[in-house]
Amino acid sequence: MTHSLHRSGPIESQKNDFCWFMYQTKGKNDVNIKPKALEFIAAAEAVGSENWGDVKTGPKTQYPIETIKDRITDKSRIRGVFTKRDQVVDFLKQIKAKDLGMSVVITGVLSEVLPACKESGVTPHSINYSLGVWGKKDNLPDDTTLSITTMCGHHMIPPKYVQHMIDQVRKGRLTEEQAATKLANFCYCGIFNQVRCANIIEETAKKDNE
Repeated sequence: MTHSLHRSGPIESQKNDFCWFMYQTKGKNDVNIKPKALEFIAAAEAVGSENWGDVKTGPKTQYPIETIKDRITDKSRIRGVFTKRDQVVDFLKQIKAKDLGMSVVITGVLSEVLPACKESGVTPHSINYSLGVWGKKDNLPDDTTLSITTMCGHHMIPPKYVQHMIDQVRKGRLTEEQAATKLANFCYCGIFNQVRCANIIEETAKKDNE
């Protein structure tokens, strides 16, 4: 789950960006995964998870939900995103009540995640922090591009394609939602937040046109 920790951009923007994960432990609870995964998906869908997927298939922005469900195996990793703290609270309450015996991970800004855990009656087992980017940073993309590419923790989204999508929106050839969905399709984990991405693209395109 640490690949979700390095999202960048203004804190206020990140406060609308939460990742959720279902994880199994090899040799402990890594068999008969599908029914448990379906319970996680049901809870996520019930609270309106904007994106989710199985890395073995892809995200729901690209594939029909039933296709993703049908392809779930014991090797699947179910992951997704929320855009509101209330969603996190409701999701955790449901998963706690289901008591499926699977590890649950939530990532986001700690000032939002920790209160959500408290409200849902969940005590975090552990906390991982991102310490930022170290070393030579001269070749990194600009901050706006990074705020989008870092939403795919495996860095499957090319910075130049982000800039191309922004340009397409600026020229009126795509809506910000269409551009954000195209970018989300590159992130097979399903943790790319296309709602936040659309907001970033919209703000950037407007500034460029002023």
